[in-house]
Amino acid sequence: MSIEVNNETSYVCDEHELVRLSRYVLDELRVHPQAELSIVLVDEDAMERLHVQWMDLPGPTDVMSFPMDELRPGSDDVEPEPGLLGDVVLCPTVAAAQAVQAGHTAEEELLLLTTHGILHLLGYDHAEPDEEKAMFELQRRLLLTFLAGRGRPES
Repeated sequence: MSIEVNNETSYVCDEHELVRLSRYVLDELRVHPQAELSIVLVDEDAMERLHVQWMDLPGPTDVMSFPMDELRPGSDDVEPEPGLLGDVVLCPTVAAAQAVQAGHTAEEELLLLTTHGILHLLGYDHAEPDEEKAMFELQRRLLLTFLAGRGRPES
C-alpha cells in the first residue's frame, strides 16, 4: 500500500502517525494492498480556494476528499481492486481550532479527519441520517481501535 503525506504548511505534525492510521483504516476495510492514497496538508488560504471551487462554500474547511478510481472496501463477497484511492486534504489550523472546541488534541483531530476523509474516498457519506449514523459509527470504531493499539509495536 502506498500512502504519501505532503505537508505544504509550516504546521508540525506526526506524518508517520497519519500513515500508520491510514494503513490501519485501509487494512481494516480490506482495501487492496496495492491501492494508493495521498494526504495533503494545506494552509487556510489554499483550503478556502478548494472549498469555494469544489463545494461553492466560503471559508476554509477542515477536510476535503477527492476520490480517483472510486475504490470500495473489500468484503467476503467483493474482491478489492488496486488503484488510486485519491487525496485527503487537511487544514491543520482549522483542525487545531476544532480540537480546542472538542476538548482533545490537534493530533487527535487530524487523525479523526484523516479517517473521515478516507471513508469519503471509499464511498461513505453523511448526507442522510442513516448514512451519517453508519459512517460516524464506523469512523468512531476505527479511530478508537487504532488509538487503543498505539502502544503495540509495528508489524
